[in-house]
Amino acid sequence: MTGSTGTPVSGAQATEALSEPWRVLADTVYAAYKTGGMVKGGEFVAKIIDAAEAVQHHPDIDLRYGSVHLALTTHSAKTLTEADVALANAIAGIAADLDLEPLPAPPARFDLAIDALDIAAIRPFWLAVLGYRDEPDNPHIDLTDPAGILPGVWFQQMDEPRPQRSRMHVDLWVPHDVVDERIAAAVDAGGTLVTDEFAPEWWVLADVEGNEICLCTWQNRD
Repeated sequence: MTGSTGTPVSGAQATEALSEPWRVLADTVYAAYKTGGMVKGGEFVAKIIDAAEAVQHHPDIDLRYGSVHLALTTHSAKTLTEADVALANAIAGIAADLDLEPLPAPPARFDLAIDALDIAAIRPFWLAVLGYRDEPDNPHIDLTDPAGILPGVWFQQMDEPRPQRSRMHVDLWVPHDVVDERIAAAVDAGGTLVTDEFAPEWWVLADVEGNEICLCTWQNRD
């Protein structure tokens, strides 16, 4: 997203103020709508562009054959702002006018977490090999894809070597109101809840071979 800035808002404030189906994941709000085809999707996107240009605040838009996926954040502020919430609600109104329904599945976001003893030593390698952009002042992510398509990367400080444990894991950001259901489903599918020590910021789960994933929400991060 590019454009104007506004007063920063917390995840809780944004969640309270957002219209359905917009959800907070990390420092971004997301929504996706069913369009049934490219023509209807193009009409929706055109109206979004008009609304965005009017306030000089612009979302990331992914137009697919039967859906439109949207993301809003204020990069200059490195956080959510009132401008994001206002435009998200305006887009929800446009979707309602066009009789568009949200996709049934809630939005989600993947980040790659890399555990390290010496983050400064490995950071240049991952920056170079991925061709990513460094984000030294971003509290939510360390490296980002310049095209804004591939998952972000962040480094987690280790306090001691862990040779018997995977040094990489996936962070899956999910809406706060679906995380309990997702954990229960993962456990029913043979997984293990490794720890809820950091809940409700994140929960660590693992499959039967010990491969880990963190389910993350915006809660307690403000």
